[in-house]
Amino acid sequence: MEALRCCVIIPTYNNEKTLARVIDGVLNITSNIIIVNDGATDGTAEILNNYKSLVQIHLPINQGKGNALREGFKRAVESNFDYAITIDSDGQHFPEDIAVFIDMLKTSEDKNLLLIGARNMTQEGVPKKSSFGNKFSNFWFWFETGIKLQDTQSGYRLYPLNIIKDITFFTKKFEFEIEVIVKSAWRGVNVMNVPVKVLYDESERVSHFRPFKDFTRISILNTWFVIVTLFYIKPRDFIRSFKKKGFRKFLAEDLFGVNDSPMKKAQSIALGVFIGISPLWGFHTLLVIFLAVALNLNKVIAFTFSNVSLPPFIPFVLLASVQVGSWVTGSEFEVSMDLINENFEIIKHLKSYIIGSFTLAILAALALGFVGYIAFSLVDRKKVNVV
Repeated sequence: MEALRCCVIIPTYNNEKTLARVIDGVLNITSNIIIVNDGATDGTAEILNNYKSLVQIHLPINQGKGNALREGFKRAVESNFDYAITIDSDGQHFPEDIAVFIDMLKTSEDKNLLLIGARNMTQEGVPKKSSFGNKFSNFWFWFETGIKLQDTQSGYRLYPLNIIKDITFFTKKFEFEIEVIVKSAWRGVNVMNVPVKVLYDESERVSHFRPFKDFTRISILNTWFVIVTLFYIKPRDFIRSFKKKGFRKFLAEDLFGVNDSPMKKAQSIALGVFIGISPLWGFHTLLVIFLAVALNLNKVIAFTFSNVSLPPFIPFVLLASVQVGSWVTGSEFEVSMDLINENFEIIKHLKSYIIGSFTLAILAALALGFVGYIAFSLVDRKKVNVV
């Protein structure tokens, strides 16, 4: 830790039952510790009197975990540290896992890392709301950055201070831990998980997460990030990729996706078929291209299969949709190709058409996506055998 110029930041707020144990555990590894007392009203101040040799920041009132972390980062930068490991003071993390972060940083060629401790959210004792919240956060982080992580909510992390010190942050509560990893990823930081142990002892642990208020803040932040992702980050990355690769390589890799996996190609087929059959007439092309870019799928494949709704096929799609809709809704009526072609009789059965259209779109997308996956997997296997 000395060689890598890494310190440990411990934000704390009313965790008097576990605070001393966490500090003592970290002291077994390093004395480069910054403790941020976020306006605690319990016995935190008295406990910290026993650790006067450590750097301490005492905030007069509680302003939120994000603010406490930002104060800790500021002090760490002023002390010329390059990295900071943050560990919660509620006792759920094991200080000895600091070695996991240091080993990963030491052995990685890319030192531009932000590491998040991945907890086993399926183990006994983990609250169901924590597991759900983590999955929710993981999905939106992937959507906003293209990076798939197992755990995005763990407070056990290693931050590259030289990067985050130049980022402008706006949040001060729990949502800060989302803001910092998304904005770091947008800056090109390699955000990764490392495995850590976790302990949920309800007799000791004090959680300050307020489900309604904090979840609302996180949702608002993710809504803003999605807008920025779609209208700035994705176009920015698109242009950067074009400039970096050149026209021919860009066409092959980014537009035609020659190196895409069979699963990605199959998902592209499914997306195209679903949009093409759905009753969103007039928006098919716009939607399929927009979603293919947003979900990082193969644009050409998705667009091609969305053309299942080209004019020659429209009557057949309408007929099948209405027929499926009549089965789903239990409606009994006669519909034929003549009625659709001659006087658009489908309007009389709009409810059945819309329900049937979406049902047919889902079934067709799943079926053709599965067939596409099998076909692309066989083609890839043949390529490997030839090589």
